[in-house]
Amino acid sequence: MSVDTALEHLRDLPYQDLDFAKLDHHRPLRTGWPEVVFGKGKTPEQVAQIVSAMKGRGHPVLVTKSDQEAYQAVLQDTPDAEYHELSRAIVVRAPQTALLKDGITVVTAGTADLPAAEEAVLTATLMGNDVTLVSDVGVAGLHRLLDQLPALQKAHVLVVVAGMDAALVGVVSGLVSVPVIAVPTSTGYGASFDGLAPLLSMLNSCAPGVSVVNIDNGFGAGHQAALTNAIRFDTSGGEDSLGR
Repeated sequence: MSVDTALEHLRDLPYQDLDFAKLDHHRPLRTGWPEVVFGKGKTPEQVAQIVSAMKGRGHPVLVTKSDQEAYQAVLQDTPDAEYHELSRAIVVRAPQTALLKDGITVVTAGTADLPAAEEAVLTATLMGNDVTLVSDVGVAGLHRLLDQLPALQKAHVLVVVAGMDAALVGVVSGLVSVPVIAVPTSTGYGASFDGLAPLLSMLNSCAPGVSVVNIDNGFGAGHQAALTNAIRFDTSGGEDSLGR
């Protein structure tokens, strides 16, 4: 690395002040994963400036809860950016330097839960995981879930995404021996209260081994799943305590 390049990197440490945002460039050094941009509430121009300042630092850039207007603004300076319509995420990928880790499976109760599920899949994938998605296996048709049981039992951590009554979480947790990360979604009729009902159902699950993130927070679930899965590789040389 040249002196000029080193000075360029040092200039922005520990954070870069854009007036409207202070970008934490030290976060990958502290936590192993860069700051993620929450797109909702930011103008397209603000999102574009943030992405431009964060790219090219050896890690992916992820903007969650964004839209096409912001994406078009980002493209002006970052033509290699991608927009994921279903999860409403903007991504700038970094070179992949290691093999993707297996072990994470994301499960949805219904097709309407896919936006949050796709956000979880995208997040965990960017964090170095090969993620399996199993969709539309809610308990209204229990045979659909049972058909997927072999795939669920191969996972080392599961993300279960559900709205309405969120019954799928307790059922899945009762079938596997690994951590289950539950994501309540705002899918449902009036009495679901935009996700509050499934959130409370998940928090009140009688099945052990369930942790719960916020409503529609696929990013938080994907991030937690990636951290959980990484422990297996860091401490056991590629196998968990069950020898899988």
